[in-house]
Amino acid sequence: MQMIPSIDIGQCTDCGSCLEVCPEVFSKNSETGYIEIVFLDEYPEDCVQETISICPTDCISWEESDINA
Repeated sequence: MQMIPSIDIGQCTDCGSCLEVCPEVFSKNSETGYIEIVFLDEYPEDCVQETISICPTDCISWEESDINA
């Protein structure tokens, strides 16, 4: 199982911290206005972990995925 970042969109306040800290993983969908996870084969753990630690609403977390299994 691979660990991937996840966003609880219902809790996200669109503060933009994730976009500033880890733009290679997080992006803003120009059509919906929501923050999204960029699909990557591997996610930079340090970058994602820093984003998790500074998110003011704690809406970013790691989750298990079997996409690459």
